[in-house]
Amino acid sequence: MRVIVHTGKGGVGKTSISAATALRCAQLGLKTIVISTDTAHSLADSLEAKIGPEPVQIRENLWAQEVDARYSMEKYWGRFQKYLVALFSKNGIDDIVAEEVTLLPGLEEGAHLLWINKYMEDGFFDVLIVDAAPTAETLRLLSLPDVTRWWVERVLTLTRGVSRVLRPIGRVLGRSMDSVPDEQSFDQVKALFDTLDKIRGVLADPSISSVRLVVNPEKMVIKETQRTYTYLNLYGYATDAILCNRIIPDAVTDPYFTMWKANQKDNIAFISEAFGGLPMLKAPMFNGEISGIERLEVLAQELYGDTNPAERLFDGQTHRIEKAGDGSYHLIVPLPFAEKSDMDLYRSRDELTLRVGPYRRNIVLPYALWDLEVADAKFIDQNLNIRFTARQPDGDKQPT
Repeated sequence: MRVIVHTGKGGVGKTSISAATALRCAQLGLKTIVISTDTAHSLADSLEAKIGPEPVQIRENLWAQEVDARYSMEKYWGRFQKYLVALFSKNGIDDIVAEEVTLLPGLEEGAHLLWINKYMEDGFFDVLIVDAAPTAETLRLLSLPDVTRWWVERVLTLTRGVSRVLRPIGRVLGRSMDSVPDEQSFDQVKALFDTLDKIRGVLADPSISSVRLVVNPEKMVIKETQRTYTYLNLYGYATDAILCNRIIPDAVTDPYFTMWKANQKDNIAFISEAFGGLPMLKAPMFNGEISGIERLEVLAQELYGDTNPAERLFDGQTHRIEKAGDGSYHLIVPLPFAEKSDMDLYRSRDELTLRVGPYRRNIVLPYALWDLEVADAKFIDQNLNIRFTARQPDGDKQPT
């Protein structure tokens, strides 16, 4: 199955493009589902169809779904959450408040990822189109597997150990241990986090998944999209196209639009330069709303022409490791538009942590690099080049 994620600044037309892309894939004979992960759903309005939290068939080969995060959370997180709610309630916290505070930050959004896993395992669909939330929410969603890994490895492991001790003691003393979670609760949570890690692998595999950035030819939109592209590279998600939407057509000759058209022309040229080899697909500004099958067909034709949207539009690498002639290794991470002053680098023996702005990514290092040290890190052609060399005795180290 191919997974295509559309994201971008709010209001750029992600939903219309997602619906049009799904429609074109369905017309090419591919079983296609388009899902909305934005809490402010508008996919039904775009398709002019009634859809809900379960897949609904719109027409031949085309299904749509507006994900209900609460339903998904109850399914995957419910048992362990009930334990936490009971624990907080016994300490005098109102049940409603307890229910809210027992959700891990971002986990509610993570419910969207669980549907991706379901469709991958079912194997029914050929293409999954994700109409993602605006960029900030999408980045939180995509970084969730990295964030939750720390939680499950530290906090959950500690809590599970305490549970194994307290339950036998409670039975010996004849006391109720209802507020202590059982093994089945822990197994459910562990399975949830394992699933999130699995989805991370799917979304980071460019042979399966692609992120496509939707922009309007406006400076503020382009700047945010540049930052998004940097963070996607940071987390290892492959971007294979820029979709430039709402371009004023040349046929519009009204003097009112003269300056606007000139600005758009300059901004489109900047997009071509700023995003390097990424292909840019263009769609015009239409003389009305884009909703309904007929209008979506027109948008799809303008955007893709004879191109199959399900195909990979660009092959690129998120990071790579190269061995130099002197025996050193170089970890190369594309970070276009990143500022050196806004970056931190942390190293443990088997892991490297990069921070760019408010976002972090952990890169698990191969065994060959475990006993090497970071000699330096430099920006070369919009790539962060981190050099690993053999550890030097303290007396041999040169001042830096």
